Amino acid sequence: MKKIYIVAGIMVVVAIGLLMSAAKDMGTFGTFAEAEQSGAKVKISGQLSKDKEMYYNPEEDPNYFSFYITDSQGDERKVVLRAGKPQDFELSEQIVVTGTMQNDVFLATDMLMKCPSKYKDDEIYVKSQG
Repeated sequence: MKKIYIVAGIMVVVAIGLLMSAAKDMGTFGTFAEAEQSGAKVKISGQLSKDKEMYYNPEEDPNYFSFYITDSQGDERKVVLRAGKPQDFELSEQIVVTGTMQNDVFLATDMLMKCPSKYKDDEIYVKSQG
C-alpha cells in the first residue's frame, strides 16, 4: 500500500474526530428547567434581570460574578460566572450562558453577550424608510 493512502486515511479519521467533537458544542439552547432535569451542560439564552442584584467584588474574589437572567420560558435564576465582570455588562441585550444547574443556581463556564450596536439608530431608520 502506498504511503499517500495511509496518510490520507489518517487525515480522514482525524477530520471525522474533529467534526464529532465540534458537534458536541453546537447543541441547541435549553431552559433552566431542562438544565435541572438533565444535569448536563446546557446553553441558555436569556435577558438580564436588571432589577435584581449583580454581585462583583474584585477585592474579595476577582473570579466571582453573580447575576440573574430570565430564560425564554420566563424562568428567572441566579447565574454564577467564575470570571471577572465584563465591561458594559449592564448594556447587554441578550446573554448566552453555558453551564450546569446545582442547587437552583446556574454555574456558568462560558458566557456570550449581545451588546447594542453603535449603528442601531441607523438600522431603525433604514427599516422605517422601507
